[in-house]
Amino acid sequence: MTEAYRAMLVRRLGPPEALELAELPRQPLKAGEVRIGVRTVGVNFPDLLQVAGQYQHKPPLPFVPGFEAAGEIIETAPDVTGWRTGDAVLLRAASSYAEELVAPAAALWPKPADWSWEEAAGFPVCASTAWIALLWRGRLRPGETLLVLGAGGGTGLAAVTLGTRSGAQVIAVASSAEKRAAAQKAGAALCIDPAAEGWEKSVQADVVFDPVGGEVSSTAWRALKPGGRWLVIGFAGGAIPRLPANRLLLREAELIGVRAGEQARRVPAAAKALDHGMKEWLVGSEGGRPLIARVYRLDEAAAALRQLANRKAAGKLVLQPR
Repeated sequence: MTEAYRAMLVRRLGPPEALELAELPRQPLKAGEVRIGVRTVGVNFPDLLQVAGQYQHKPPLPFVPGFEAAGEIIETAPDVTGWRTGDAVLLRAASSYAEELVAPAAALWPKPADWSWEEAAGFPVCASTAWIALLWRGRLRPGETLLVLGAGGGTGLAAVTLGTRSGAQVIAVASSAEKRAAAQKAGAALCIDPAAEGWEKSVQADVVFDPVGGEVSSTAWRALKPGGRWLVIGFAGGAIPRLPANRLLLREAELIGVRAGEQARRVPAAAKALDHGMKEWLVGSEGGRPLIARVYRLDEAAAALRQLANRKAAGKLVLQPR
């Protein structure tokens, strides 16, 4: 192994173009850690917020952004058991925009042999967000109706997939024909164009999965059933919608904030359940793979983030460091 590796570095907060390719020194492993030779990196909306300094967790400058990757173990700390050099893994981990990263061994999941590296890297963040939101926080039950906003993006498609696998009837709202086709392939029973007038009057949902915010959220409130649960995942649409508290009152509905990573850090039972749920999803999940929209080189990270910000991609964007 060399003593340095390449990574995309944020020296100043700002737009995606603030990223720069840098060479960083390798750090020694601590107890319980492994070093991963990164094959592919998933690109997510929180990455965009992190680079801009708008994410909840603000690492000190300079820092390497990113939250998920897939690759092979190239070194383990002496106390690590159950993993060995050469194992193919995927993980949800900080500082993933790099040729290699260091992470706790407990954060690793085995890469399915029949999954591509791109599929593996595109799985951890969106899948864990959907799982915590729908099954842990949202209490989605078989036979219920799930409405997924932003259903053509990585997180939305993960929610469509998991909702379908959990026995719910899934209704997908997505802004382009390509995204609606992707949602239908992931298992959605009905796909809706949010530009269609009055669409919210034609559906009634027990659970709404909302990673979008903005105008589509304001419209979709009318589709929530009495006693329903509204899951606030994020605001990829840019605007934070105004809370219609009167609708919550009249419908005796629940508004539930979801921070999947924080939930797993703060609640040990959630972390344990999530780990079990992800392993189940990864085994025998022929229909549960993420859809990959495009692959970029590591030094094209700014372009990938711009594509993500424009919300044009159907599925996940990934980076290839090597």
